[in-house]
Amino acid sequence: MRSFVGSLAGSMMSAMKKVCKFLRFSPMERRLLIRAVLLVGAVRLGLWVLAFERLRNLLVRVRQRSVERNGSDQVSVDEIVWAVTLASRYVPRATCLTQALAGQVLLARWGHRVELFIGVARGPAGSLEAHAWLESCGRVVIGDLVNLSRYIAFPSLKW
Repeated sequence: MRSFVGSLAGSMMSAMKKVCKFLRFSPMERRLLIRAVLLVGAVRLGLWVLAFERLRNLLVRVRQRSVERNGSDQVSVDEIVWAVTLASRYVPRATCLTQALAGQVLLARWGHRVELFIGVARGPAGSLEAHAWLESCGRVVIGDLVNLSRYIAFPSLKW
């Protein structure tokens, strides 16, 4: 019983630290992070229950919703990448494809040019491995944690 109470108290302290950290973000960062968490979660669920083409069609509709682009509401590529990366830590099994699709939607909604790549490579035992990444203005912004040169990319999915 004592270890359960200690574990529960530790979990609550950890959660409180996360809430306090969240509250230290600017209002814009909080809004962006909430959008990213919701979108990463929705994409993860969509990849689980929908055919890829159906999910892509839904994401195109989400992307097309208007976002105010006045000077104070402009969001940079780096801010969006930060939000998607942080959100993916809290969504179970948020794979590279999940992050790339969510990032693509958010980047496109704020008017950033973005291309999604999916590539395949042979693994150590000859198994097939896949990886997804996003490029904006020729720079890998999501999914650059692996050696991309070993992957053979399919044609990019542009928006």
